Amino acid sequence: MAGDNGTDDDTSVITDVRPKTKRPPLYKVLLLNDDYTPMEFVVHVLERFFGMTHAQAFEVMLTVHKKGVAVVGVFSHEIAETKVGQVMDFARRHQHPLQCTMEKED
Repeated sequence: MAGDNGTDDDTSVITDVRPKTKRPPLYKVLLLNDDYTPMEFVVHVLERFFGMTHAQAFEVMLTVHKKGVAVVGVFSHEIAETKVGQVMDFARRHQHPLQCTMEKED
């Protein structure tokens, strides 16, 4: 009986022929500086929506303040879009002009 003694002609070498799935593009979420939003509010936003510690949030807020913009996270399109929406809505409800945008990562 073929196959019982391991000398099968059908050399079943399993080759992994899955197509290389491209990773979905990632998006940077950016916080933009303005002259009106209080620094404390920016720190609060970073803690609340991006899970940063107070120290991390403070550092990022200073970067936004000094450089005019900072990347606050990198996410899939859906998550980035949700975060931008949450931040913009939260800022609007608190009557701050804080801007949050997203751009595709290179």
